[in-house]
Amino acid sequence: MPVAEGETLDHVARETSDMSRFVNFYQELFGFEETASFEIEGTEVKWLYLAGVYTMHVIQRKTKSQLSVPHSPPPIVEFADLPGAHHFCFTLSNFDFFIQTLKEKGIETFLTGNTLTDERAKQAFFFDPDGNLLEVQSTPC
Repeated sequence: MPVAEGETLDHVARETSDMSRFVNFYQELFGFEETASFEIEGTEVKWLYLAGVYTMHVIQRKTKSQLSVPHSPPPIVEFADLPGAHHFCFTLSNFDFFIQTLKEKGIETFLTGNTLTDERAKQAFFFDPDGNLLEVQSTPC
């Protein structure tokens, strides 16, 4: 029996080297809404909310410590080629349109095709502006 009861996912926190670029990326592609903006001890923080899903706390990275951004990721042809497995995934009802929009914006996708676990669904991986790995998948047919 688990110790925690009634749990839900409240938020995910991400750091960014460019707050405006990061917020615009998630608002434009996924529809996140900015619900709060404040500073904690001189560090800019924004809360982005995706209705019915969760909140993302975005924290401005201090300039003295840089994020590792894969400006030129290595060729990715298999799941094992992804630079780490840390990612989060969005399920989309308009998968094909979303992938086409990424291409039009010059955002490269990797491993686009059927998921490993359900051949009725499609998946693709890509990076946000700070090099965080993202996955999108279609709802199963």
